[in-house]
Amino acid sequence: MTDYAITITARENAELLATARDATPLGPTEIAGQTLASLISAGTELASAYRAEHFPVTPGYAAVFRVDAIGPQVREVAIGDHVFCMGPHRSHQRCLENETAKVPDHVTAGKAVFARLMSVSMSTLTTTAARPPTRVIVAGLGPVGFLAAQLFGACGYQVMACDPVASRREWAAARGIQSAANLPFGDPAWDGKTSLVVECSGHEQAVLDACRIVAKKGEVVLVGVPWQRHTELFAHELLHAVFHRYVVLRSGWEWELPGHPTEFRAGSIWENLEAALRWIGENKIPLDGLIATYSPQHCQQAYQDLLHGKTQGLAAVFDWTQI
Repeated sequence: MTDYAITITARENAELLATARDATPLGPTEIAGQTLASLISAGTELASAYRAEHFPVTPGYAAVFRVDAIGPQVREVAIGDHVFCMGPHRSHQRCLENETAKVPDHVTAGKAVFARLMSVSMSTLTTTAARPPTRVIVAGLGPVGFLAAQLFGACGYQVMACDPVASRREWAAARGIQSAANLPFGDPAWDGKTSLVVECSGHEQAVLDACRIVAKKGEVVLVGVPWQRHTELFAHELLHAVFHRYVVLRSGWEWELPGHPTEFRAGSIWENLEAALRWIGENKIPLDGLIATYSPQHCQQAYQDLLHGKTQGLAAVFDWTQI
């Protein structure tokens, strides 16, 4: 049977191409079905796929599909369920049952795929020493940062969201999140009083500023990927701030958590994904008005809009029911 997959065939060129479906029988705990929606992770996909050097590339790591077939030992998933998986931009998904999370009945596929971006900062939420109601700054309001600001706010932290782009600050303000163009140096409520900075921009000046504003022994977590160099800063400036402010500067690597729950260890990736789906369903993380939807047939337009800042929303989602 023929499926379709979004494929980056050359630098800045995306196409919807036919591809053969795996015709082997499902394994005992495998499930498979028609894709309903998949989410573009703009930062990762633009840098590592759409503007890469080696092709072809089949990107994507967040999809929701309708379960159409199950293996004989599948127990928790039924035919007709909608489930989230870390699948690519492809018309058909196939994966193990324990590598999926059920989507609540009233949550659309286009919203459910955002659980993947929420889980990035949920790893920081799980591992940080900062506890509510302490102060948290989120630097950079791309999709991951915007969701992080909402997550920490929903969990009882006092949150300041910082981004130089006015439209991003307006989205944050519309959801009751205090926002500013720059980190609040000189503000006695935040300067030296912030327990955690979630750095989502990947900009080295933002990292240095975070180390200078955080409370002594506070944490700065590097969630944003430093895809390219932006400044002429020297490492000494960062080291000076870390040393003299006793900063805990660490990676925001989401896979610090195990994939599934284990004994003697708190938190896991799939527990966080299930929680993210539940919170979307409870509207703790409002997404209305922030989703730009494209047909997979218009994948080139979707990537071009993201590349040039023309996307009408926070992030782009492919609606696979349109093909």
